Amino acid sequence: MKVLGIDFSCALGALSNGQFPEKDCLLPLISTLLGYAIVAASTTVKLPQILKILENGSIRGLSILSFELELVGYTIALAYCLHGGLPFSAYGELAFLLIQALILVAIMYYYSQPVSTKRWMTALMYCGLAPTILAGRIDPVLFEALYASQHAIFLFAKIPQIWQNFSNKSTGELSFLTNFMNFGGSMVRVFTSIQEQAPKSVLLGSVLGVATNSILLSQILIYQKPKSRAEKEKKKE
Repeated sequence: MKVLGIDFSCALGALSNGQFPEKDCLLPLISTLLGYAIVAASTTVKLPQILKILENGSIRGLSILSFELELVGYTIALAYCLHGGLPFSAYGELAFLLIQALILVAIMYYYSQPVSTKRWMTALMYCGLAPTILAGRIDPVLFEALYASQHAIFLFAKIPQIWQNFSNKSTGELSFLTNFMNFGGSMVRVFTSIQEQAPKSVLLGSVLGVATNSILLSQILIYQKPKSRAEKEKKKE
């Protein structure tokens, strides 16, 4: 029995015989279901961050460089997975994360007026190279090198934000909910990468995601203070 391409026959067969499904039957099913759950959740994972910026009309405490590097990382990771033959459940969230990351960077540019010439050049360079990378129209060796580097990109994408939080002793407009979902998604993706026998480089990326997102979550819990009643009333006015 298949539903949306997910094979339930093994598990249902065992249950119909009054038996609990075997490990070799159950784990792949759980992995696939979790994979699709991540894809579904990824459609809104950055929405809390976007809404927080729009609500407050500010990018206070946010590192634009972090979000730019994250965008580059998502582009490379999605391109590699698209052309690497992995099942959609193993990487589908990257497509939605890429779209939201684009929106987020655009909003951050809007609230950081005037945008410097350097940032405009960076944006134009990305717009010129991203379609080529996503289409897979680059040398296979270079493709592998790019994918290997994207783990470093994701790591260095978090460092400026982590350092800025530490320096300011504040996380500014950083969204707890977005970072919490990033952390949870990374944890689940470690499991699905092992179960789907994804390349070790894919697993490494998920492990690094768990580590960096846990640091950001800790900083939010330590540095963010609830707004006082006076601040809330002032904001309403």
